Amino acid sequence: MADFIEGKRPVIEALRTGVPIKSILMADNVQRDGLIEDILRKAKRVGATVEMVPRKVLDSKSDRGSHQGVMAKAAPFPYVGIGDVIDAAGTSAAEHDGRALVVILDHITDAGNLGAVSRSAEAVGACGIVIPNKRSAHVEASTYKSSAGAISHVPVAQVSNLVQAMGRLKDEGFWIAGATEHASDLIWNANLKGKIALVMGNEQEGISRLVMEHCDFLVKLPIEGEVASLNVAQASTACMYEWLRQNQ
Repeated sequence: MADFIEGKRPVIEALRTGVPIKSILMADNVQRDGLIEDILRKAKRVGATVEMVPRKVLDSKSDRGSHQGVMAKAAPFPYVGIGDVIDAAGTSAAEHDGRALVVILDHITDAGNLGAVSRSAEAVGACGIVIPNKRSAHVEASTYKSSAGAISHVPVAQVSNLVQAMGRLKDEGFWIAGATEHASDLIWNANLKGKIALVMGNEQEGISRLVMEHCDFLVKLPIEGEVASLNVAQASTACMYEWLRQNQ
């Protein structure tokens, strides 16, 4: 997540959607309008400290020069390890007749898409999300917004190697399903019962060749219209709910 969120409305939105705010820097000459009063109320409610500083301090920290006299410092997102996701899956399987879902995102680049995927993952009871730690979207303020706060309730593991993470999941009894428009089988004809790791690809490129080669099987959603594919967040939601349907 970016260290600072700039501007009155972005700071209000961050406080409203549950972004973990450590502190708020406010220019000592800022005009106390309705937005500033709202920030002060929300900051007090969540226990975030407000520090009055010279405007030049904000200028020195601003990336875009659009702070409007207010910047919020966000706490780093608490990523977990792949082992934590596996442990959560074990608990889920024990409590839900052996079913567990892990979502693997193969270098998606939009932080809002990450949030939208996590919202659906939380809704269907997924055990966690796995993302690469490089060349991939990470959790930032827009992720909290698009997830409606759900990102705080889904373990997110950052890993250095997706193929190795997939191998660990296979060792724990997971079947790896890759969602791609190049698959020959529709997802509702595939067996998604039990422990499934669902791989979703990059917004433009889809699943990479190496990751696809390590999937156990490939599935696709039916497309009846003229558009070739769905947005990754929409496709993820449809696939996750098919997993849930088969396991209920």
